[in-house]
Amino acid sequence: MRELTDSEKRILDDHEKWLRRDDSGVRADLYGADLYGADLYGANLRSADLRSANLRGADLDYSCWPLWCGSLDAIIDKRIFAQLAYHLCRTVCDDPEVQEAQRSLRHIANQFHRVDECGRIGDGEDA
Repeated sequence: MRELTDSEKRILDDHEKWLRRDDSGVRADLYGADLYGADLYGANLRSADLRSANLRGADLDYSCWPLWCGSLDAIIDKRIFAQLAYHLCRTVCDDPEVQEAQRSLRHIANQFHRVDECGRIGDGEDA
């Protein structure tokens, strides 16, 4: 895991200020950024522009993944995919199509690096 560069730290600090509505803050523009292996543990990435950012190998534990178009086309690795799949599979939805999609993701979701701590998703469970 690599430490963030001073520039990356500044971007995230300014983003935190922006989220708090501090006039000195600026929304994080990480479009196309190379964040390979970056330590983003606990980073609040809400509303950050991560489009096409390389997040392979990054630590996103306890961070906030943006659920808007700003995270489209982010480049991730299997570890992050499994983490996202795990969280998606642990949501509760009564729609049969969603439940089928969750069942199809269980195998990869159970490869989440914190599955021992959070619990394995069993085959007999409703997704």
